[in-house]
Amino acid sequence: MTASTDTTGRSPALDPRRWLALTVISVATLMVVLDASIINIALPKAQADLDISDANRQWAVTAYALAFGGLLLLGGRVVDFVGRKRTFMTGLVGFAVASMVAGVAPNGATLFAGRALQGAFAALLAPAALSLIAVTFTDGRERAKAFGVYGALQGAGGAVGLIAGGVLTEYTNWRWCLFVNAPIALAAALAAIPTVRESRAEGERRYDIPGAVLVTTGLVALVWGFTHAAEEGWSSALTWILLAAGLILLISFVAVETRTSHPLLPLRVVLDRDRGGAFLASLLIGAGMFGLMLFLTYYLQVNLGYQPLHAGLAFLPFSAGIIAAATFGAPLVPKIGPKRLMASGITVALIGTLWLVMVKATGGYLPVVLPAMILTGLGLGVFFVALPNIALAGINTSDTGVASAVISTTQQVGGAIGPALLNTLYVSALTGFLTDHAGPVTRAVRLDGYVHGYRVAFIASTVAFTLALAAVILLIKKHSASDVPTTPLSTSADHAPPTAERKPLNEYRQ
Repeated sequence: MTASTDTTGRSPALDPRRWLALTVISVATLMVVLDASIINIALPKAQADLDISDANRQWAVTAYALAFGGLLLLGGRVVDFVGRKRTFMTGLVGFAVASMVAGVAPNGATLFAGRALQGAFAALLAPAALSLIAVTFTDGRERAKAFGVYGALQGAGGAVGLIAGGVLTEYTNWRWCLFVNAPIALAAALAAIPTVRESRAEGERRYDIPGAVLVTTGLVALVWGFTHAAEEGWSSALTWILLAAGLILLISFVAVETRTSHPLLPLRVVLDRDRGGAFLASLLIGAGMFGLMLFLTYYLQVNLGYQPLHAGLAFLPFSAGIIAAATFGAPLVPKIGPKRLMASGITVALIGTLWLVMVKATGGYLPVVLPAMILTGLGLGVFFVALPNIALAGINTSDTGVASAVISTTQQVGGAIGPALLNTLYVSALTGFLTDHAGPVTRAVRLDGYVHGYRVAFIASTVAFTLALAAVILLIKKHSASDVPTTPLSTSADHAPPTAERKPLNEYRQ
């Protein structure tokens, strides 16, 4: 299989519309990322309007995450072989339609179905967007800047979603948290027609359907198991059945991938030591970050009494930190090297998260939450801008879509598993605190109990970040400043024959 439709044997000329294309791609990226969190603040009103039970309300969030994370690998292969622009356009239009379905939902089931449909089309959009950046920006320094924009939006999208959800819910209606996607997606699709170039991998277009079924159902079972553990506890038999089923299905998926001629996830993509370390770190960062944001939201609204819009605005320092770090960190990639930046970013995020352990029951935004948000945002922004430079560098062009999908998959799966695990720890800590308390359980006691649970959750987030730091230090081998390309990158994968041995990632030959 050749790597690309480009067979000229030389580095392609720079696309004169590449920065306009990045603008369009960035809009789609932001829409997909923020939609994972925009429903959070709107959910209480949606629950009341549609008469959704407390036990089922979480599916408005989980349905999106499961469909998104479970289908991303298949989406990555579709991106490579159907065409990156074509898939991008399909994802935009489909996302708009799914948003309207969810927005007009007359009941909870329709809302959940619409959210799942959004996740399915997001599974096409996310890898298409990152893959388009990889093949559009062929100069190493420009690519680092483009990844910086992507990293800023990827990292800040969750917090921006909370702010947008607060504004739309407070001043319009919760349904506009969904309706707003339609005009944005359609405008981006129209703008993409003249600005984004088509590209795809050559070769036979066959898809690994058994692999897609196994990995999707395995991830669903695994995430569902952790979600059930948060609701019913670890003593529930169904929790362990779901977790065991998920592991068995995922192991079966790996077995199938080693035998099929057209794997959904070529194991060469993840078995490379550098890429594997980057993907593992991404999974752990996603788990820690989404769990952190979940409990900060509870702290702001429950303990500090913030209204939805106020709570959303309180996340602005976090978003600003990510955007600033990604913006100013991009030029540092070729100077310092992505590995050092990733390790430094995680370390700063660790300090910020540990700072949150000092939260008080009824106060402490300025002395505790604000500096913690700034530090964590800065650290994560640096991590996000460096991550694609390792995960996608030097990869065969026919694998850029699936590698892009793995980045998003790790973050989505981490974002689904992390909050479930942290919520289980939180509930256990709160229950133990209230059980050990002597005397009546007043509101003040409950607020103290909530903070005790938050602290446990924040410590768990630091554990996830610590493990991510270990993965970067121990698994990623090179990627110092000298490893970052300063010459234009070819999209033809060096025109090597299908059986030729590829250079490792740290050689940055593309």
